[in-house]
Amino acid sequence: MSGEHLDYAVVIPTTGRPSLGALLRALDTDSGPAPREVVVLDDRPEPGPPLDLPETALPCAVVRSGGRGPAAARNEGWRRVDAEWVVFLDDDVVPGPLWRKSLVGDLDVPPDVAGCQGTITVPLPGSRRPTDWERGTAGLADAWWITADMAYRREVLERCGGFDERFRRAFREDADLALRVQATGHRLVTGSRATEHPVRAAGFFASVRAQAGNADNAIMRRKHGTRWRRRIGEGPGRTRRHLATTVAGLTAALAACGRGRRWRTTAKAAGAVWLALTAELATRRIAPGPRAPGELARMLVTSVLIPPAACWHRLRGEWRTARAGQRKPAAVLFDRDDTLVHDVPYNGDPAQVRPKRGVRAAADWLRVDGVPIGVVSNQSGVARGLLTEDDLAAVNAEVRRQLGPFDTWQCCVHGEDDGCDCRKPAPGLVERAAADLGVPPGECVVIGDTGADVAAATAAGARAVLVPTDRTRPEEITDALLTAEVAPTVEDAVARMLGRTT
Repeated sequence: MSGEHLDYAVVIPTTGRPSLGALLRALDTDSGPAPREVVVLDDRPEPGPPLDLPETALPCAVVRSGGRGPAAARNEGWRRVDAEWVVFLDDDVVPGPLWRKSLVGDLDVPPDVAGCQGTITVPLPGSRRPTDWERGTAGLADAWWITADMAYRREVLERCGGFDERFRRAFREDADLALRVQATGHRLVTGSRATEHPVRAAGFFASVRAQAGNADNAIMRRKHGTRWRRRIGEGPGRTRRHLATTVAGLTAALAACGRGRRWRTTAKAAGAVWLALTAELATRRIAPGPRAPGELARMLVTSVLIPPAACWHRLRGEWRTARAGQRKPAAVLFDRDDTLVHDVPYNGDPAQVRPKRGVRAAADWLRVDGVPIGVVSNQSGVARGLLTEDDLAAVNAEVRRQLGPFDTWQCCVHGEDDGCDCRKPAPGLVERAAADLGVPPGECVVIGDTGADVAAATAAGARAVLVPTDRTRPEEITDALLTAEVAPTVEDAVARMLGRTT
């Protein structure tokens, strides 16, 4: 891959940190090949004054992403660009002086390599020992597949649906994507480009607030099994110790309220366990640090608060994932016209393809959860001579371009009187799609806007969801309420299946 042919875009979510300016200036002064586009996602929850960006020669676009978190912001960014590679940078990093030049070699990789991580360095003070917070940031230098500087092939992001937007904080969304990308058979590698990650200032209780990430750990366990930490290069964590500390502390507090010798003995024993475990945590955090009075006070106070905070957030995450833990469908099959895209009768013109609102998000949710998706569509315009099979293929290609890849396409091009077994309401399209995906028809869900979609699903033994439109007859809605399911939108239908909130 020559430098002049390197096709990449840079995506940067931000909450308006001043460090964003340093990032853009560093990216601009490099003499390597420039990105096709730099997309800055303004993810501040409330609209504020425009971001204070430096003047550069970079082709930079600023997009509001609604304050939904870095995963959603990154998805908004990569979907807006058409480059072969998308490089994600955090807004608090500084690319090295040869970053763009080094990127050329980093992305000159075999086709089975889907992503390449930059080499992260964290500058630490040389005149003293680093604080607990500084050591935590320094751990990013050894972390795998973090989006502080991570490049992915855009086609792989399409196939996987991008980042899982249930991760609302910058913590596990990058590891989740990496595991899903590797599950497709692709490799991830580390490149030679250097990126510096300075240590941000942190408040007294920053380490306690960071325990909110335990809720995301519950999602990781649910999605990737109990050994997910090992698969992303981490140690076992301290969940069990935090739980033991919290239980001992609660037991001591409750027993102290009781009367009698047995209660006092229990309180003393539990209190001793709590004190020993808390002291172990505090010592572990204090020993490598500077041991200045302020740092000692921070370590002592937060070591008391961290275990119950960690347990609370983990319990919250487990509860949330348990509520959403119903069995996923083996596959979801969509009708095309008026379900995925606005209906244009016998459309043979790709320029008239307009996706329905929320459909792209719903399709990506399914991709993120590893649920195969397909299209089952009657296209009798071919039999009627109103469009050719080439026209149909061109329109379907445009649907894929705008909505991402589908795992199977099944179209019936016959007329009503041709006597085929595939035209809905016959079950043929559903059965063929299930066979193509290697799943039982009875474990599929069919989403469509007419009674024929519901009937085809029912005949194949699949679950049917009707999403009514203006052309859906009232009796079809009534029948669906009795024999199938009805949802107001495709987005809502998919959210119900996956236990998500829209």
